[in-house]
Amino acid sequence: MSDTAFRTLSSYITGTTDTPPELADARSDAGEFGLSVPDEITGSLLATLAAGAVTGDSAGAIAVTPAAGVVGLYLLAGLGERGHLTCIDPEAEHQKQARTTFTSAGYRPGRFRFLPSRPLEVMGRLAQGSYQLVYGDMRPSDLKAFINAAWPLLSDNGILILADCLLDGTLADDTRRDRDTVAAREADEYVRQMEDALVTRLPLGAGMTILTKRSTPAS
Repeated sequence: MSDTAFRTLSSYITGTTDTPPELADARSDAGEFGLSVPDEITGSLLATLAAGAVTGDSAGAIAVTPAAGVVGLYLLAGLGERGHLTCIDPEAEHQKQARTTFTSAGYRPGRFRFLPSRPLEVMGRLAQGSYQLVYGDMRPSDLKAFINAAWPLLSDNGILILADCLLDGTLADDTRRDRDTVAAREADEYVRQMEDALVTRLPLGAGMTILTKRSTPAS
């Protein structure tokens, strides 16, 4: 597909996607804070992945991002009535705004909770194997540690989503040796060597990586 065709198709999809008022407001709020948020196409994928994560009577998802208001709306839409969402971010103001957003969208408090903590400090205290989806928007320098913290939390066939982790493809430039590029490159190489993960990398945002946790064979 040519670049022109890709842009045309992206514009068509975006232009024909309905944006609920609460999502538009959440995007506006994120803009005021200077936060990066997923575009409509990426958001639709998040909702679809969350819907696929719902098995049995319930499903648990984690969103580690300062833009929980936007990301959370997509995830909650996919999770449906049987899902619950845990949002982790150290900035109380971001979480306060996200709470208002979820409530305005009609989600009852039991569907979501907020942990105003540093992600890598609190994730180790969450129940292992109890979540079906984890979304993370992390600094490149924290990516590998985040992966190692998130992976044990996922159940078999659970999904780990790494947003904007490929730095617009600058990882391919071997002359780039700055700290962020090196860290992102090392994290990308790390996930591609994980034997218990199915790895999918997509040209969404600055580059998204999706890891599916393979089922543990029965002994």
